[in-house]
Amino acid sequence: MACSKLFSGNLPELINEIMQYFRYDCKTLHSCILVNRLWCHLAIPLLWEDPFTIKVLKNYNFIDIYLHNLNDDDKAKLNEYVTPNNLFPSNTLFNYPSFIQHLDTNKVRVSIYNWITANATSKNKSQHSSYSMQNTNLSYKQMSDFTKLIYRLLFLKFIKNEVNLLSFKITMIIDEDFEYFDEIFELILQNPNFIYNIKDFILDFDNTTYNVTKFIEFLCSNCNSISSLYFLLPTYYDNYLIEKNLSQLIQSQEGLKKISLGYNKFPLYHLLLSLKNPNCSNTLNTIIFYHVDFKNIVILSEVFNQLNVLESIHIVYCRTLDSKFIQQINNITKPFKLRSLFLNVSISEELLESLIQKSGNYLENLGITNNESQLLLRLIIKYCRNIKYLGHTWLDKQYIYLLFDLIQNVTQSLNYLFIDYFYNRNSSSFILQNLGQALPFKLEFLNLCLTINTSDLELFLKNSQTTFIKKLLLRNRMNENGDIFPYIKEYIIKKKRVKYLAIKESYVGKSEDLFSQKDKVMECELHDIQVLNYNDLLIDIYDFIKETY
Repeated sequence: MACSKLFSGNLPELINEIMQYFRYDCKTLHSCILVNRLWCHLAIPLLWEDPFTIKVLKNYNFIDIYLHNLNDDDKAKLNEYVTPNNLFPSNTLFNYPSFIQHLDTNKVRVSIYNWITANATSKNKSQHSSYSMQNTNLSYKQMSDFTKLIYRLLFLKFIKNEVNLLSFKITMIIDEDFEYFDEIFELILQNPNFIYNIKDFILDFDNTTYNVTKFIEFLCSNCNSISSLYFLLPTYYDNYLIEKNLSQLIQSQEGLKKISLGYNKFPLYHLLLSLKNPNCSNTLNTIIFYHVDFKNIVILSEVFNQLNVLESIHIVYCRTLDSKFIQQINNITKPFKLRSLFLNVSISEELLESLIQKSGNYLENLGITNNESQLLLRLIIKYCRNIKYLGHTWLDKQYIYLLFDLIQNVTQSLNYLFIDYFYNRNSSSFILQNLGQALPFKLEFLNLCLTINTSDLELFLKNSQTTFIKKLLLRNRMNENGDIFPYIKEYIIKKKRVKYLAIKESYVGKSEDLFSQKDKVMECELHDIQVLNYNDLLIDIYDFIKETY
């Protein structure tokens, strides 16, 4: 009876909760559209809130729909490059542009480029898009002009539909990125409501321009709702003005909860000092340091002691973790809640132990890519019990037993495991022979980059049969002992031990991804296992921390 009411739409609040659970599962949401009208109306906004970042579909025809119902002037500009195929009705069922909530300038540009390329290369364009390319041999300038036109038209659509934009990422690394930002800069300045309610703002740029500083000033005056700020700053710059403007942006926010500082060798004095303002003191709970050089940062203890609700600190591939840095950490009078530590530089045994001991059971995410791997694992085993993410683990063969000791030591909390011995055959074999029995009963993510011998793989799969892995990734660099897929089929696919699967094999100058092998993909789908491109399923640690904390 309850199930009947659910599918008939008599329990809308419960249905909405179910839809939220499937928020990032595009395949399931597409199925929900077909249930009934109510389910469709709840699923469509979720599918269209961030179409530029959907990795699963690899389909850019959503841009066709965005370009539907252009005014006559815009159509005339568009028709210089493409011819409408009239595949869409005069009115669409939904106002799709109004659902957008997340925008990344780089992903928008890349999606447009891929959309144009797909239309230019498709053998039967009328079946793939509502537009046909008039000239499939566009020059570089024509391609650039056409992409900029689509880019501007899309942002005009979003602005005119008064979207409720929640996150906005501006990426400007190459010259093209700056050119495309210039296309929309004045549009945004003329329509301040477009950014008025954003919660997450990400600025990733490699140079400063007038428009960059002007836009930050504009944000300071027109948006005080940001709760998460991410600054990936130029590796080298000497611009006091930009640092001052970013400091003002921090201070202008009324409920800033999270901040990330990355890629900077210039002293971040003003940015850190701005965290002491009253707003941040009582709201900021997360700080991420990403590729930051602590050499000239001398106010850490002063700032941390001022933050009253700080719950999460992350140090990811940072430099100069020397005695001055450790002394600042020791001078913090409040608990030092270091949640993530990813190392790729050397640090002395005494200083490393001081840092780990200070962090203790707060530490949850660990990455080891330096010569201190053995020492760090011993310290983690001694002081930490709550490791959830263990990644990029490099050890000499005689110390791999420490890795298994750690896994078994944190089996109740471990959820993400990434082991990388891609170019070491002997160590790969040892890992596969011993890892299976050390795994917990459930993992969210397991990525093994190894030189895989099929007999070792079979032993691993047999020994790990009691473990369910939501996302399983394998990267193999050896194919001389035969195909590994039959073993994956026997012990993983048939027994439905994973939800998502990605396999990439590289050998003799070749690279093969399971995602491109349609017959095998279909076989996995018959067992309700979704195959994804290896690089798409791979976890970026910076994005992981941003999304988790």
